[in-house]
Amino acid sequence: MTFTLNFALLFVVALTVSALGFIKYVYFISLGYGFSIAAQGIFMLFAFRHRLNVWVIIPCVLLIVYGLRLSLFLLIRELKSSAYNSVMKKEIKQNEDVSFGVKIAIWITCVLLYGCQVAPVFFRLQNILLAQNAELTGGAVFTAGMIVAFAGLILESAADIQKNHYKKINPKRFCDKGLFKIVRCPNYLGEVLFWTGVFVSGANAINGAAQWIIVVSGYLGIIYVMFSGARRLEIRQNKNYGTDPDYAEYVKRTPILLPFIPLYSVEKYKWLVG
Repeated sequence: MTFTLNFALLFVVALTVSALGFIKYVYFISLGYGFSIAAQGIFMLFAFRHRLNVWVIIPCVLLIVYGLRLSLFLLIRELKSSAYNSVMKKEIKQNEDVSFGVKIAIWITCVLLYGCQVAPVFFRLQNILLAQNAELTGGAVFTAGMIVAFAGLILESAADIQKNHYKKINPKRFCDKGLFKIVRCPNYLGEVLFWTGVFVSGANAINGAAQWIIVVSGYLGIIYVMFSGARRLEIRQNKNYGTDPDYAEYVKRTPILLPFIPLYSVEKYKWLVG
């Protein structure tokens, strides 16, 4: 009963926080996303407070740091960058253009995704607690997952900082410096690594088909979102820099999302519409 209640409350937390989207439509997938992940991390610290140790704290704190960093970065960019806001007004529907019914559908869909994304952490903690005489300890799989997730967090943070700094100096040119020499969307690559690490960290503690379906759905869902985001960025950059020969050369030699894999464009994949 406690298992079911805690898991349901995990989604209630995301439901409450992501309701920010009713203030502004895009917040469902921006501020509401990051703050929801952070809030779920905080909830799990509270739910497992009677068994707190380093192996409980590490994954929860990592989720909190990830979510707060992302949403605060997006909030600061929105407040300070008029150029970014101008671009987004053209690309994303404004609040008044989206019906209440559509907002409800997007809200619920986002909440389901956010809950499934953090499920590997929840299932690992809850399943170990339920196991008789089990202790909340680490292990090779958990440690490997946390290392990958931490590396992803560092990568996406560094990519955001690099691009933000570059754009202040070169506001009308595409960024091809630093991490952007490796892939064109290193911030999305960081996201992929972070959630891959979260997935791996709980993989050896997932119990039963239902839990596997939830966890895999969350992982595949966020990977889809990252490739969809890469496609949107590619379309926008092609529109802005398509006549620049330096950009054309950059696109030919630099993979769009995954390093060392010769995938240079996803624009033609129209099913990436998330």
